[in-house]
Amino acid sequence: MAGGNPLSMGRDVAVDLGTANTLVYVKGQGLVLNEPSMVAVDTRSGQVVAVGHEAKRMWGRAPKNIRLVRPLKDGVIADFDVCEQMLKNFLQRISTSRWSKPRVIVAVPSEVTGVERRAVQDAAEFAGARRPVYIIEEAMAAAIGAGLPVHEPSANLIVDIGGGTTEVAVISLGGIVTANSVRVGGDELNETIVAMFKRDFDLDIGINTAEEVKIQLGSAWPLEQEIVGDVGGRDTKTGLPRTQAVTTQQVRDALDDSVLRIIDAIKKTLERTPPELAADVISHGLVLAGGGALLAGLAERVTHETGIQAYIAPEPLLAVVLGAGMTLDNLEAIKGLTIQSEFS
Repeated sequence: MAGGNPLSMGRDVAVDLGTANTLVYVKGQGLVLNEPSMVAVDTRSGQVVAVGHEAKRMWGRAPKNIRLVRPLKDGVIADFDVCEQMLKNFLQRISTSRWSKPRVIVAVPSEVTGVERRAVQDAAEFAGARRPVYIIEEAMAAAIGAGLPVHEPSANLIVDIGGGTTEVAVISLGGIVTANSVRVGGDELNETIVAMFKRDFDLDIGINTAEEVKIQLGSAWPLEQEIVGDVGGRDTKTGLPRTQAVTTQQVRDALDDSVLRIIDAIKKTLERTPPELAADVISHGLVLAGGGALLAGLAERVTHETGIQAYIAPEPLLAVVLGAGMTLDNLEAIKGLTIQSEFS
């Protein structure tokens, strides 16, 4: 994390307000915050007791009076008040001046409604951002962050697999030509793994454990060396803790339906792409970004299913926030092409 006081001069800030994680980029400083989008609330007082990593560590361990809240669902705000508190906490962490009002740009899914977009802007403004709060579509931000030449008169296809949604877009001349958003992402993969253990092994595991299984044993394409891992949980019949051996093949089979939905979204986007631009995509290939891009073998699976070479972005987890941050360097010049803003 960058040192010093990045917001003491009211500098520009980019936010990737994700279902699973929130990332903050400060112009001139780079990435300064990467925390889970999670808040712990005391139900007796209504007070926020923990945010981000501290709240996530409480998952499955907190007393009954502590409610763990993920204020975003499927890429949009599900709990406005908690989201505002979370954003305020994050912005305060990177500022020592209570009077600082940074200029903020927030990345959102491409198919959010006007009401959902306005909710994001309001939450950021109430959290301390300067008006107006700018909005950039996640797919455009991811493409910029992945280093794609978005302003050239040729097509680039970006697939951003986040925690709540997968954004697929064909971009040319600085704009999105066609796009598709499906509500499948890392969260669904985690939930699928939880369901698999309960169904196949009579074992209850937590979401954090499922995420570790996804990272360590998950895949979308046969591996050169299949492995076996031991996973701990609670036996649904005896109520006692135990471990269960599981193979990478079993986890891959469980994740297959979700992977196919992502691939189907790519195919549907290609079907709606004008022929000349489709030819560009075939020539250039497509780029995978977001945390989901790190699922082992996904690029190979997408290449096999679509016939188009799939590449992983240089820093897939950071592509959206880095792209949004890059737009801060030339906000006025590209406002009309990529950014929507509300002036109030």
